Amino acid sequence: MNVSLQNIDKVSAELTVKLEKADYQEKVDKELKSLRQKAQIPGFRKGMVPTSLIKKMYGKSVIAEVVNKALQEAVYNYIKENKVNMLGEPLPNEEKQQNIDFDTMEEFDFVFDIALAPEFKAEVSAKDKVDYYTIEVSDEMIDNQVKMYTQRTGKYDKVDSYEDNDMLKGLLAQLDEEGNTKEGGIQVEAAVLMPAYMKNDDQKAIFANAKVNDVLVFNPNVAYDGHAAELGSLLKIDKEIAKDVKSDFSFQVEEITRFVPGELTQEVFDQAFGEGVVKTEEEFRAKIKEEIAARFVADSDYKFLIDIRKVMMEKVGKLEFSDTLLKRIMLLNNEEKGEEYVAENYDKSIEELTWHLIKEQLVEANDIKVEQEDVLKMARETTKAQFAQYGMLSIPDDVLDNYAQEMLKKKETINNLVSRVVEVKLAAALKAQVTLENKNVSIEEFNKMFE
Repeated sequence: MNVSLQNIDKVSAELTVKLEKADYQEKVDKELKSLRQKAQIPGFRKGMVPTSLIKKMYGKSVIAEVVNKALQEAVYNYIKENKVNMLGEPLPNEEKQQNIDFDTMEEFDFVFDIALAPEFKAEVSAKDKVDYYTIEVSDEMIDNQVKMYTQRTGKYDKVDSYEDNDMLKGLLAQLDEEGNTKEGGIQVEAAVLMPAYMKNDDQKAIFANAKVNDVLVFNPNVAYDGHAAELGSLLKIDKEIAKDVKSDFSFQVEEITRFVPGELTQEVFDQAFGEGVVKTEEEFRAKIKEEIAARFVADSDYKFLIDIRKVMMEKVGKLEFSDTLLKRIMLLNNEEKGEEYVAENYDKSIEELTWHLIKEQLVEANDIKVEQEDVLKMARETTKAQFAQYGMLSIPDDVLDNYAQEMLKKKETINNLVSRVVEVKLAAALKAQVTLENKNVSIEEFNKMFE
């Protein structure tokens, strides 16, 4: 077997593989012998089918399979051993590749076109200035987190006068055009209303300062902007019928219930951050601020990588690629979308490829490697962040481990976690090498950068 590479230009080459009979015949004979031992053909005992018949029946397909496998191994090994920086996959040369006939040929020549990665150097230094945005943790964020904890230990109290967000329970009755209770009309006992969720402000205002035993008149259809599902739920009828009920209703207030948040006790502190870690409300708020700030670091690093990508793309400039070969590869991978798709998306594809090549160099230059423990740690952090969205900031290690192990059962999830580990390590390495232009921004200002 002979494998050779000839450069056509800086970004393309021809790879030629020559296979002689001696390169594959032994494996062909071995495969045919195995087939003979397994073959069950009428008129012959198992394992006693003549070799000539096996060759006649399976010889061509076996040769084709063995040759193709040998070819793939030869190409893969050559590219790996010679460190050929190939883009995409080898493509059969449209002009030089001979037609293969496994019935008559014993020696085979395969010629492939190969797209090569352009040669360039991606380096960062202190001369590179990159913005780094630190998201400020506002008092409102802390208040919302504290509220989440106090609501868990809150309770419902019965009160005499309505305030915003209270819940009302009473008798709901449909009225006629004269404002009297409609005979045979809709009536709902123990109907529940939360005026704060009404969509019409004028209807909502009718319930301001309402007291137990008050009788109020309002229009549900107007109050909920004709929303069929909400009307059906309130009136206890089919939503398609409810949306056409336009009359006024009376509501006799029988009960007013108010949610009263719980107190910030040592028990709440311990549930949030572990026993004895926090002992005062001031420490509690400080710890919440610290946790929120830590979660924002990942967002800041993500934006940093976007910005350093722009810096590096400008430094490296426009790279030369074998457009003809890359378009062939792109078309091969998107056959169902056709040439028009390739034409429309090629430039964007090259932009992504350029960043991929830059990123590969930066990862290699910084000796970034991903170990199994890194992936497990990222799975744990991802799980912890998901719990944190629901205000659960202190999760036992065994619970985190169980969730993390479940995540690692899916190949796609593992690949995503590996990519995130690489990005986290790369961001940490590059932040130490460039000059950071530190800027503090609100979460609103930060999110606006992505609009």
